[in-house]
Amino acid sequence: MLQLEKVTTGYDRKAILNDISFTVGKGDLLGVIGPNGSGKTTLLKVMSKILPPWKGRVTLEGRGLDEIKYRELARRMAVVPQRMPELFFSYSVRDFILLGRTPYLRRFQLLEGEEDLRVVREVMEETDTLGLEERNLEDLSGGERQRTIIAQALAQEPEILLLDEPTSHLDIGHQVEILDLVRKLNREKKVMVIMVLHDLNLASEYCDRLILLKEGSIFKMGTPVEVLTYEIIEKVYNTLVIVHKNPISSKPHVLLVPEEERNSDRGLRRD
Repeated sequence: MLQLEKVTTGYDRKAILNDISFTVGKGDLLGVIGPNGSGKTTLLKVMSKILPPWKGRVTLEGRGLDEIKYRELARRMAVVPQRMPELFFSYSVRDFILLGRTPYLRRFQLLEGEEDLRVVREVMEETDTLGLEERNLEDLSGGERQRTIIAQALAQEPEILLLDEPTSHLDIGHQVEILDLVRKLNREKKVMVIMVLHDLNLASEYCDRLILLKEGSIFKMGTPVEVLTYEIIEKVYNTLVIVHKNPISSKPHVLLVPEEERNSDRGLRRD
């Protein structure tokens, strides 16, 4: 459904992504990982038409994004940014989520119709934000605010959901809550999900496939088992790790090795 073909792009004549190619299908849940500055957010920007490719092409079902009008794209693709702009903090939860219906408003239509209100109520139920509808965004906790941002994206009724570090600044309980919600939407509604994650263990547990970026290029792409080996992680992140199997999910689990332990006489077991 969504394909990148030899994409190179960046900012101010400096390339950030180099010769990126991959395909994502309907219902996929793809994680994008890599060190700071490796191009993860830039990759989301080029996939959402915010940043044009210098070379190569991004296509949606065979059509170049440059051929698709923004209004049509907004009905098919929604983006959840790292942070909510402060200009929205005075909005109520309900009014903020209603903004997600903007691509469906007819010309000169100022008020949402019955269908818009139905969709908004449905996504508020799905994201557990219905009880928050009268509260202002500035009064919400981090987890509540993140659920609200996702609800607005879902109000666009997208086929594709792009998320840029949806768990940043959240405690472990809210991280699991948000990613459980994302995976539920992926499984039950077959929404294609592409999300940038910093936490390798969360990426391992929740993603079907991973793309590991290093210095703007794809270093490795595959399942969590194929990507998250100690050899690959050490080459990309330049730090010592141990990778074990999660006893419940059987997914790879990455353990850090502090310098003090590296220099101890207890030895380092890789199995």
